[in-house]
Formats: sequence, structure tokens, C-alpha cells
Amino acid sequence: MQTVEGDEVLAGGAVSSLRGAVLDVRFCRPPLPAIDQAIEVGEPGGRTVIAEVQSHLDERTVRCIALQPTSGLKRGDPARATGAALTAPVGENVLGRLLDVTGAVGDNGPPLPKDTPRWPIHREPPPLAMRPATGDLFHTGIKVIDLLVPMARGGKAAMFGGAGVGKTVLVMELINAMVTGYQGISVFAGVGERSREGHEMLLDMRESGVIGRTVLVYGQMNEPPGARWRVPMTALTVSEYFRDTLHRNVLLLMDNVFRFVQAGAEVSGLLGRLPSRVGYQPTLASEVAALQERIASVGEASITAIQAVYVPADDFTDPAVTTIAAHVDSMVVLSRAMAAEGMYPAIDPIGSSSVLLDPLIVGDEHAQVAMDVRRALEHYRELQDVISLLGMEELGAADRRTVERARRLQRFLTQPFVVTEAFTGVAGKQVSLKDTIAGCRAILDGECDGWRESSLFMVGTLDDARAKEKAAG
Repeated sequence: MQTVEGDEVLAGGAVSSLRGAVLDVRFCRPPLPAIDQAIEVGEPGGRTVIAEVQSHLDERTVRCIALQPTSGLKRGDPARATGAALTAPVGENVLGRLLDVTGAVGDNGPPLPKDTPRWPIHREPPPLAMRPATGDLFHTGIKVIDLLVPMARGGKAAMFGGAGVGKTVLVMELINAMVTGYQGISVFAGVGERSREGHEMLLDMRESGVIGRTVLVYGQMNEPPGARWRVPMTALTVSEYFRDTLHRNVLLLMDNVFRFVQAGAEVSGLLGRLPSRVGYQPTLASEVAALQERIASVGEASITAIQAVYVPADDFTDPAVTTIAAHVDSMVVLSRAMAAEGMYPAIDPIGSSSVLLDPLIVGDEHAQVAMDVRRALEHYRELQDVISLLGMEELGAADRRTVERARRLQRFLTQPFVVTEAFTGVAGKQVSLKDTIAGCRAILDGECDGWRESSLFMVGTLDDARAKEKAAG
């Protein structure tokens, strides 16, 4: 990012037009600040609003999008070009803190030390030559994910689902898995989150003692679209500093990436651009790519991204959903039908997929068991119409056995979560991949054919299910 030197950094101007979050700033003299550079609007020493240049209207006027509320601003207010992109505080000093898009502290704690380094939020992705091949798996302790949708360290995983199917709970459980299984840094980007959710997450992290290795970056629902649009970039910049300078592994969690796209569509409309398909911004593909391509491993350190993606009206053909899906390695699809049946986590084992489910990466045994589990569940799904119309009695012996085993597999892949203990009263379980594979293989081989289905529901390992079966008599 080039910075203008000398007096041009302090090039002054004034607000010539103000429409909500959109500002037109007229400068006294060229050169104009570049696209994506920050401008401070307001009286020096008083309240200032940070805006970002989005277009050049003529030789002396730029159009900007405000990253903070513009209430109180008026035409004629002074504006100052900073000569660089917006910067965010990074490093050890931001651990345990809650920041907004500009890096201001939002947790009522003391201000950040003055010597805290700052990096620009717009950065180039690392070149392909610097990215090592991804081979190490990220073990979550969640059976259905580790078996059927394995995630990679340094990879990108996304959880797609409509409203109320459990995306945020799953993200919280993955934070818990990172803290218990990996001694890395977690950076949480709350994009368009409700204020209540941000407050609850801050309290939960303080109570569990993990806040010291976590950075929370929020652009909440009540903030201007510019803040919600740029807050993932701030979180990415914090993550990149830990990866590149301190060489530490980072788990980047984003909830919710659809709100990032939605904010971009709002900004595009405010700037007067013509909409594209389904009303989305014409720059949808390039905006998503600019975000996703910065998530990568460099050398020994990696950024592993897990993203929640809201699916509007459960329509998986929505342009925002398909554009985000094109960038991820592991695609976890949450099913409303499974949530309605109480099968939690409500992950659709057929609709979910991962490029890592390959014998060369996960091993022959894991790949074979995963394929057999998928085949059994798919066969059960094909027969469901027949069963609902005619009953199980009309099935042949082989089909009936497959259906019974598939139902047991479906229940074995449910699991109580650590983060839901307070609500359910059931202790959460973390299950190793070895135990998950062994349990599924035993069910496929018929070892559990005589068991009650309820014995396999909401348990950890097969040993837990065996104990439950014995207790039931």
C-alpha cells in the first residue's frame, strides 16, 4: 500500500454532499486520495468520522462510504485525507479485547497502549509460491464433521444453513475444540451480529478463561453498512499479524459471512451502482474473493477459517451462497429437517462435502468407512417414501437391515455439545476420530443390530452407547 508523502498526506477538503452513509468530499487541490484510502471527516480534536474512498467523481471530488455513524455531520465540515488505508491495531496487546472495525476498544476496558502496532486492513494475499500444501487435519471432536467433512489446518470450511438450525452453536463448539485441542490464537469476526450475541460471547469467554487467547472483532447489526462490510478485513489483518510476524496458528471464525455480502450490496446500492442477479452487487465475486484469498498458510503458521453462512429462505442456489461455496475446502450443510427431528448437530451427511475426504489424505480406512456410511444413509433416504407409504414390512430383508443400520448410524452421529451443557443438562462430549471410525464400522458390521436406537442417541463413543444399552436393561 503506497502512502502519499509530504504535505499531500494532509490534503484538506470539505464535505460537499451527505446522504446517510455516503459522503462526497471536495478537495482544494489534486492529487485525490486513492480508492480504499481513509478520510477523516469532522473538526480536528472533536468528533471525527472515518470514511473510505470508493470512487473519483471528478478531478477534485471523491465519493466515500462512512465506517461510523454520520449523525451530526453537515455540508462544509472539514475532511482530511490520511494518505493510507484504514489501519487496525494488531499484536499481543489486542488479545482478550473486543474491537470495532476501526480498532477502537469496545469492552469498557483500558485503551490500548500507544506503542501497539497498526497494520492497514487492505493487504495483498500471500503468493501461491509461499503457500505449503495442506495435509494436516484439524480435528474438531465432532463425530459427523471429522468423519464425513474433514477440515484442514490452513483450510477454509463453511457451515451453510437457514435461520435457527444451529450455525452459531456449532461455531461456539469449534472455538471450544480449538482451545482444548490446539494452543493457538482464535480471532472471532462478528459480522452483522446482534448486540446480545456479542455480549453473551464476551461473557462466555471470560467465564471459560479462554479470552486471553482470543480477539473479538465486531461490526454489529446496528452499525452502518460500511462497518459491517469492512469488519472481516480488520479481523483478517489481526490474524495475518499473528501468522506472519509471530508465526502462530490462528483459528479465524466468521459469523456471518452472508451479512458481509449483504452489507456490500447495501454499499453498492448507496453508491448508485446497478444491481446484478437477485439484487446483489455487480462486484459480488471480486469482493468475496478479496476476502477468501487472504486466508492461507504461510510457512509453518496457518490461518484456519471456519465461517457460518446464512442461507436465505433455505435456497442453496442463491448467488451469495454459491459464490462463497466456490472458495471453501469443506462445506458443512445444516438441514432443517434433521433439526426438526432433534438430530443435533443437524448436519446433512449427504449434502455436506470436503475435498479432503481422499484416501491419500485421510487414509484408506477413514475414506472407506465414510463412503459406507454415506451409502447406507443415502439408501435409507431413497427408501423413506416407500416406508412412509407401505411400512418397513414391505421391504426385503437386505433393505430392512440397511435401513435399521442407517437409523442407528444417524443417531450415533448426534452428539451433546460442551457449549449447550447449561441448557440441556447433558455433559458435552469430544470424540476422537479413531473412536468415531471404530463406532461407525461396528454399526455397519451389525454389532449393534439388537440394540435400542435410543442407546446410540446423543452419546460420545460406542462404549458410552454400550453402557447406556446395559443400563436400559
